[in-house]
Amino acid sequence: MAHTHENPEAAASAQPPADMPGEFMLSSAREGNAHVIRLFGELDLATAPEVEDELQRVELTDALTIVLDLSGLTFMDSSGLRLILRAEARSRADSCRLRLLRGPASVQRVFAITGMDGVLPFAD
Repeated sequence: MAHTHENPEAAASAQPPADMPGEFMLSSAREGNAHVIRLFGELDLATAPEVEDELQRVELTDALTIVLDLSGLTFMDSSGLRLILRAEARSRADSCRLRLLRGPASVQRVFAITGMDGVLPFAD
């Protein structure tokens, strides 16, 4: 698992290494008033705790918006869904700062079959 805190320019172009398909990577960077957490690879039982830790760390900052970018994920299981639902509940209690960027069809399907696609704060 890779975890990077980067400058905004590097974070905007963060991509998982080509020789590591399926490997999980998290990129986290402040971009103006927003803090963007980009996820790459598989969000599952093994990787969800790392994302949870980073979300909670960012929630303690003064960022006006917290963006969780799911577009780089290749897979998400119920652990990922549970993590996002907990983060969204904390967000509702704290100025509704969380915004989600949609993942690929395989990830969005998890939200659709659980009925959460119309409930969660997707920005795109």
